[in-house]
Amino acid sequence: MSVTDFGGAQLPAAYRVPGSSSFVEFLAAAAPELLPGRRTLPQGVGAAPGGMAVPHGTTIVALTFDNGVLVAGDRRATTGNLIAQRDIEKVFVTDSYSAVGVAGTAGIAIETVRLFAVELEHYEKLEGMSLSLDGKANRLAGMLRGNLGLAMQGLAMLPLFVGFDLEADDAAKAGRIVSYDVTGGRYEETSGYQAIGSGSLFAKSALKKRHDPTAGLDAAVRNAVEALYDAADDDTATGGPDVMRRIYPVVVTITAADGAVRLTDAETAEVAQAVVASRQERPGG
Repeated sequence: MSVTDFGGAQLPAAYRVPGSSSFVEFLAAAAPELLPGRRTLPQGVGAAPGGMAVPHGTTIVALTFDNGVLVAGDRRATTGNLIAQRDIEKVFVTDSYSAVGVAGTAGIAIETVRLFAVELEHYEKLEGMSLSLDGKANRLAGMLRGNLGLAMQGLAMLPLFVGFDLEADDAAKAGRIVSYDVTGGRYEETSGYQAIGSGSLFAKSALKKRHDPTAGLDAAVRNAVEALYDAADDDTATGGPDVMRRIYPVVVTITAADGAVRLTDAETAEVAQAVVASRQERPGG
């Protein structure tokens, strides 16, 4: 059997010729229907009156700390006024030094961020090196622009990108946060913190008072969980720590020494339970 022969059928030409280091560009040429933004919507899905409701992810926060950056998200997805899922994951490690949290239409958001992780791995395998942090942020912006058609039909999604820049001159400023709009516009956050999703107003207000760029990792994780707690306290679409079901936020930290690391459920549970206990004494934080 030849290398291009699979059960008597040859691979299409696009698979057998050198191409771009971008997996998304390859997919757009070889099988564009597989891209999240190119899907044909089932009848009734979208923003039209009486259209089918789809699950939406809610609040994501990100903040820098001493020689690092983190991103965290609650676990609730909603469909209208109903809870669609209590333990959805909306924060993902995308490569060794980056992570993405997503809000908006859950299915499209999760599929897009997983494709983004493949895009980064594909580039690294073909080029023998990782994309720069700006390159990663730009690739994600391009993928977001590809979803603009669906966003205009009411199926918008927004990512919050965080990464550690190994090429930065100042390690204290190597942790970076990038937010986006639905058109793919990217915005570097200079305040050292950001929040997206339905509870973002409350989470960002909490971070405005709590954020300390010189804080250590433990304090930064606590501040992120506190911000998510405040969002859940005032936004019905954001899920707070669920002690009974043992559902807690997802937190990913990124440092030069350890890279991108998802905290274990036991680690986040310890922090969340401490926050719940402290709020019993001081409900306002």
